Amino acid sequence: MRLKEFYNFIIQHGIKNDPRGEQEVKELLKKEKQKYDKLSDKEKKHYDVEKLSNPYNDTRILYAEENIEINNILVGIDMEMAEIILCWILNQQGKKIDLVLSHHPEGKGYKNFYEVMGMQADILNKFGVPINIAESIMEPRMKEVNRKMMPLNHNRSVDIAEVLKIPFMCCHTPADNCVATYLQRLFDKNKPKYLQDIVDLLLEIPEYDYAADLGSGPNILIGSKDKKAGKIFVDMTGGTEGSTEMFEKLAIAGVSTIVAMHLSEEHYKNAQKYYINVIIAGHIASDNLGLNLMLDAVEQKLGKINTICVSGFRRFKHNK
Repeated sequence: MRLKEFYNFIIQHGIKNDPRGEQEVKELLKKEKQKYDKLSDKEKKHYDVEKLSNPYNDTRILYAEENIEINNILVGIDMEMAEIILCWILNQQGKKIDLVLSHHPEGKGYKNFYEVMGMQADILNKFGVPINIAESIMEPRMKEVNRKMMPLNHNRSVDIAEVLKIPFMCCHTPADNCVATYLQRLFDKNKPKYLQDIVDLLLEIPEYDYAADLGSGPNILIGSKDKKAGKIFVDMTGGTEGSTEMFEKLAIAGVSTIVAMHLSEEHYKNAQKYYINVIIAGHIASDNLGLNLMLDAVEQKLGKINTICVSGFRRFKHNK
């Protein structure tokens, strides 16, 4: 398959699995086009035109010719300078790797990934938080993350890829959409009664079972195995952790349990304050599941692709 086909499919599949719904995402893309059309020529000079068709700032072709053929890809959760150099070494040994695929964003995909966080307001709204409140609590959090991104040397690994002529791309939110939608549907269908039932369902999934063998499987962070799960919110997409204020709003909206990838200490304290149960499914295991679901869909649509797994990634196929 061509890299451009691969990239375009990832974007479309990310939209298909977006918790906001396809129609909402398409309306946002239409709105973005209207904003672009109103810009002056000077303003358009530095505008990222990818935003007109790709609503996920953290998913980009970072360095490559779009028409290259890709058959063998080096895939990992964090693909940085060491992994780029590893790819070059493997190619010197005759591996013929056509693309380095990182889950976590790099380069321009990392610099502006905070913009993706806006989707969290719509997700909170779907779980009963009024949209005016959801947008208001997310805005300062997005600005905070943006400030943290400003001083970073975000293009280091991309520079290395360019020097070594290694095609490089990242796929973040589209893959996270896959795992968020997959798990939300799983829990909505099976209706686990107790927190332990949620953990047991997760452990039936190979990525979480494998993580448990490594000592980093799902665990109940707030609550106990015999507590009732109630209404479950899978919080696994939208760039990074949202506002600490969301726990109060979700509690008011009737959410009893959050299943998340990870939780900072400040978020932990606020979830505890509002008596919300929290199950940490596992960061890297959840990233693995989302990326595997995406690669399953790619192979089903575009044909087989060979993966070499590094940096915390293991290939498990879910297609039957």
